[in-house]
Parts: sequence; structure tokens; C-alpha cells
Amino acid sequence: MGVLKRLRRSGWWHVGVRDPESVAEHSLRVAQLAALIAAEEGGDPARAAYLGLWHDSQETRIGDIPHSARPYVDAASNERITEDQTAVLPDNAAKSIREAVIEYEAVETIEARCAKDADRLECLMQAVEYGEAGYKRVDGWIESSRARIQTLFGRRLAEAALHTSPLAWRDR
Repeated sequence: MGVLKRLRRSGWWHVGVRDPESVAEHSLRVAQLAALIAAEEGGDPARAAYLGLWHDSQETRIGDIPHSARPYVDAASNERITEDQTAVLPDNAAKSIREAVIEYEAVETIEARCAKDADRLECLMQAVEYGEAGYKRVDGWIESSRARIQTLFGRRLAEAALHTSPLAWRDR
């Protein structure tokens, strides 16, 4: 998992961000947001956070493939990659991670929906932050992420992110 600390979210290079956040930084905030969304949506915050922690772990094997590249790349499924990644782990640990990835990818539980929304919301929030830092052309990330958020609380958080400075907390 240490690789995720060094692996950068590559899509941001398209708008000139020289040192974008790492996949690990992204995953941490996804887990935090997933827990908050689940708490408000009637899900299990701990489970939603767990799904968020593992949702991009496959990128240690295939890298962060930006959405613009996905139509041109055939990659193994996240479930298959996770199977390989966990092959040498003890049975219970491997089973726990594999089940989390399967649940996240299937998006059939409230916790998976909350974690998916957290992934989208985190992207939106990062785009807002990069926009405030002076990077241009981040609107595409904001709009595409916003349009895919399904939960009521996730939508409320998105609206708040769009209308509140990321540094507003300093003024309190």
C-alpha cells in the first residue's frame, strides 16, 4: 500500500497540476467522506469508510489511469487485481479485502453507494481546491463528479463545497 503514497492522481496533469495529490491522499479523504455520508444516509459509517480505503488499491498494479485513457486501455477488473494482490495474505485478511472490493464495485449496498459518492465528492472537492489555487479548466471534473452523486447528503456536501472556500474554517 506504500506505493499509493507515491502514486499521483494523473488526471490533474491535464490541467497543469505539477504535483497532484497521491492516490493514498485521495483514498483517505474518500474514506472520511464515505463515513460521513453513511452516517447521514442510514448506513454503517465504518463499513463505508473501509470500502473507501480499498476502492483504488488496485492502482498499485495498474497505475492511475485517467478517464480520458480508459477507452483505449484494457485492464483487468478491480476484483481480479485484488485477488492477485491479496493472494499471499492470511485467509481472513484476504477475504475481508476481496469482499470490500466486490461490494464497492457492485454498488448494491448503501455503504457502497456512500463510498462511490465519496469518491465522486472527493474529486469535486479536489477540483475546487485546485481551482482556488489558480488552476484553470477544472470545471469538467466538478460537473462530471457532481452529476454522478446519488445520495442526498452527498449532494448537500457537493453544494457546500461549491459555495464555501476550502479555507473558510480559518475565519471562525
